[in-house]
Amino acid sequence: MARKNARSLRAGSGRMRFHGWRRENKRVGVRNHVIILPLDDLSNAAAEAVANNIKGTLAIPHAYGRLQFGADLELFFRTLIGTGSNPNVAACVVIGIEDGWTKRVVDGIARTGKPVTGFGIEGTGDLMTIAKAARVAKDYLQWATELAREECDISQLWISTKCGESDTTTGLASCPTVGNMYDKLIPKGIHGVFGETSEITGAEHLAKARAINAKVGGKWYRVWKAYQDDVIEANKVDDLSESQPTKGNIAGGLTTIEEKALGNLEKIGRDCRYIDVLEPAEAPRKGKGLYYMDTSSAAAECVTLMAAAGYVVHTFPTGQGNVIGNPILPVIKITGNPHTARTMSEHVDLDVSGILRRELTINKAGDTLIDMILRTANGRLTAAEALGHREFVLTKLYRSA
Repeated sequence: MARKNARSLRAGSGRMRFHGWRRENKRVGVRNHVIILPLDDLSNAAAEAVANNIKGTLAIPHAYGRLQFGADLELFFRTLIGTGSNPNVAACVVIGIEDGWTKRVVDGIARTGKPVTGFGIEGTGDLMTIAKAARVAKDYLQWATELAREECDISQLWISTKCGESDTTTGLASCPTVGNMYDKLIPKGIHGVFGETSEITGAEHLAKARAINAKVGGKWYRVWKAYQDDVIEANKVDDLSESQPTKGNIAGGLTTIEEKALGNLEKIGRDCRYIDVLEPAEAPRKGKGLYYMDTSSAAAECVTLMAAAGYVVHTFPTGQGNVIGNPILPVIKITGNPHTARTMSEHVDLDVSGILRRELTINKAGDTLIDMILRTANGRLTAAEALGHREFVLTKLYRSA
């Protein structure tokens, strides 16, 4: 039904449209989650207990949140606040060990206008905190289930991308499919984003040239060079073997990071120019268009950061077969590898292996991806959602105090 609905909206109006939830800050979400967000690792148990008691809510446990400082702490807050602020979230309950940092997250999410309440465990204990938080979560859940969708233009969508377990088919088929989608939808007013800073090594001259102007290109290059010098070169043992490229990449025929980088950049198409460079988990502020975000190339970290920046649908090309999902962001898996499509079919949302057999053009594959995005926005669960993949991994810059 979702497929029929998406196609009818496109054919009937001459414009690509979907049904989403318009939030208090006018952003549009394609999911309607009520999340229980622990501030820190000590609060995971209480958050998960609330979600267990109030069916339909979603706890998002994680490993950090204690004794972080400086830039690492700022990124932590930006990621948690961004997660709760994402338009796919209708309401949020925050639980922390103490009130101060909990309030900072609550106040950040509250700026969106959505319902959010925080609870501190110190001086109360788990049991009382769980009881109080569960009552609020129940009220939020029942309120959220009565929120109505409205018809929206595709320009309201924020669509992110990151690839994983790449192989030779990724650069030939699934990444160009995403690039074709961006070439068609960026001019229609969507927000897009790509990242994976280490994975552009060897194609940095091409990435720099794809900026909207020299100033933005220079900003991008400084970000890439800092990652190269301050992170990779400063910490590597000898080289990045088995990390970039990964063993899976090598098994799939990508023997160097340069080969991988050239395939990676196929995700931004032929015509798109990125208009700004974002810090990890930073929301775009220059309006519609394609952005670059400084991220790790690790799948769960990268997708978590993009969700925290406000993106509501993620496109994920994979060659050898990556199973990543996210708690609040539907992840659409695209593969051009016929073996992966056959042996890992339960993880694949869109099979574009016909490109390799010359049965499918990249232009047509881009259209099928746009159709899948609309179906997902209209409520179709992605493979990762159906299988329960909810990978949420915070990016940590350095050791805690």
